[in-house]
Amino acid sequence: LFLQSTPATSIPTVQVQGQQINLQPPSYTAASQHAEQMKKPGQNFMCLWQSCKKWFQTPSQVFYHAATEHGGKDVYPGQCLWEGCEPFQRQRFSFITHLQDKHCSRDALLAGLKQDEHGQAGNQKPSNK
Repeated sequence: LFLQSTPATSIPTVQVQGQQINLQPPSYTAASQHAEQMKKPGQNFMCLWQSCKKWFQTPSQVFYHAATEHGGKDVYPGQCLWEGCEPFQRQRFSFITHLQDKHCSRDALLAGLKQDEHGQAGNQKPSNK
């Protein structure tokens, strides 16, 4: 398996057994991917939207994923459904800013994972020191 990029195309392609495959972002699919995505090495950040639980390598990847897959024009439910967030009604633009500030910073994502691990038994609120 090797990556091949040609200057003429903007979408990277991969050659697998002689077949070219475009590496385009996956199109939005219904909740058929219900199982928690397997964590790969180097993926330390999880999308904590409702029942998403997909793993990513960087906070910016989580933000891009959440903004497009959960906050996209056709899919955004009108409120933030991130675990532990108050489900206030928000305009999409306001939500994207909220997502970046409150949920997709490195610290917020790491804190959210710790809560996810330890918060299963009881729903304790984090202390704001």
